[in-house]
Amino acid sequence: MTAHSGPAPPGCTWSIAPAPYGSPAVQQMLREFQASQVTLYGYADDPSDTPPGEFVPPRGLFLLARDPVGRPLGCGGWHVLGPGTGEIKRMYVRPEARGRALGRQILQLLEADARDQSLDYMQLETGALNRAALALYERRGYAAIPAYREGRTPQINRALRRAL
Repeated sequence: MTAHSGPAPPGCTWSIAPAPYGSPAVQQMLREFQASQVTLYGYADDPSDTPPGEFVPPRGLFLLARDPVGRPLGCGGWHVLGPGTGEIKRMYVRPEARGRALGRQILQLLEADARDQSLDYMQLETGALNRAALALYERRGYAAIPAYREGRTPQINRALRRAL
């Protein structure tokens, strides 16, 4: 996978390609993501707690979207969670790039890659206050499931799953 599939929506140009989780551009995006979560909820999981090896093919993938001059716009990854199941992690689109289907495109590419690795299901967690993310996942067919991470509460976290 080296670029986005299909043309970007009108007026938008970007590329989406695999990127190492530990790369400086990905780490920059993850710091922004974490800061946005702290703003919404008062705290956030530390992205550095996730080992970079979780996103190495064929057991995972991390994607980075960039504008035409190479500036990061969004990111997201998946990794194997259990037999036949992957987990979407660290989905983030910068505020200035939102509303143009970039998040949807990243998600579709991650799901397609997981399907290519013979996974049957994808699940994820997102924040209860993140209405845009919840709407995106609902449109993609994700449905609510009980929390699958210890210490999560429905007042803050939503766990979702869909068949690939």
